Amino acid sequence: MQAQGLDLGATRYGEEGSRFLSPQRLSEQLGVTQAELARLAGVARNTLTAKSATRKVDAALSPIVRILTLAAEMAGDESRAVIWFKHQPIPGWAGKTAYDLVEERKADQVLAYLEAVRAGVYA
Repeated sequence: MQAQGLDLGATRYGEEGSRFLSPQRLSEQLGVTQAELARLAGVARNTLTAKSATRKVDAALSPIVRILTLAAEMAGDESRAVIWFKHQPIPGWAGKTAYDLVEERKADQVLAYLEAVRAGVYA
């Protein structure tokens, strides 16, 4: 995986003047509430806004941002990546979307799927 490319792409999800991800920016990009984002990331809603939990929030949001960044790179557009993430069923997962799988704590499998597709393997 191209870590540098993903890091540069992920900067648009960051806090101004901070090296941490912004739950607010990510929820706006996905078109979900903070509560929905918290559920998706597997953290308490209050954790997203707590200044003392920035590292924990960053760790919880990182897989989502990596998926969106890779999908945007492949689709050529952030809005297409979000539509894919929320609405496009992934083959072999009984109609589940990337959103569904991330919510089930299977972000690593979504990333593996995207990497396989990017490498030319049709999954």
